[in-house]
Amino acid sequence: MSDAAQSTIDQAEVDRFSAMASEWWDPTGKFRPLHKFNPVRLTYIRDRVCAHHGRDPKSATPLEGLRVLDIGCGGGLLSEPLTRMGATVVGADASQTNIEIARIHAAQSGLEIDYRAVTAEDLAADGETFDVILNMEVVEHVADVDFFLSSCAGMVRPGGLMFVATINRTMKALALAIVGAEYVLRWLPRGTHQYEKLVRPQEIETPLAASGMRVIDRTGVFYSPLSDSWNLSRDMDVNYMMLAARPSSD
Repeated sequence: MSDAAQSTIDQAEVDRFSAMASEWWDPTGKFRPLHKFNPVRLTYIRDRVCAHHGRDPKSATPLEGLRVLDIGCGGGLLSEPLTRMGATVVGADASQTNIEIARIHAAQSGLEIDYRAVTAEDLAADGETFDVILNMEVVEHVADVDFFLSSCAGMVRPGGLMFVATINRTMKALALAIVGAEYVLRWLPRGTHQYEKLVRPQEIETPLAASGMRVIDRTGVFYSPLSDSWNLSRDMDVNYMMLAARPSSD
């Protein structure tokens, strides 16, 4: 199959999240887990980008001057705080409904964010490039993981970074992230994740390496019921994040 015929869209997944779009900014609604998850992933992104570029993560606008792509941006839960950190953000999502919700909320928040209902492969075909690309909780919802990741990697500028956050395909993840989160605790609507679509770390590293990217950091993320918060962990069996860099000499 040629790249021209390929698509990363899984229409069933787009429809599922479009149906919940009105709840993106309700911290007690169907996206409550992402609201809880946001602090740890935002801190990780900010600190790693600053370390890579020799910036002060505690400054008011530590990402100033950087062009960031938030692919699969949903309602903009990451795009907005990254814009406040000084980044120039393009928020892309295959769901037009999600994009409309994101645009409305950004306008209400007084933020200028370039939201587009577009796929990664379309952005790549248009020659778009970025200093930082965020793939946060997206790869488990696309139709072709390898093509999606290679499309994104091709847009990373020399010296740039790409973050990937997802759920591992393990029995532990099945028990905790699907059965526990969707059926027992009901944190997420049933069917949000399908076990066979979960992605193992090697399945991310391989297409990134083929695209000239090098994984420079890996971390697990776990939920602590005692503190009702997410934290970084060495355990990557369930939720995990990876950071890849493109060499400056490309």
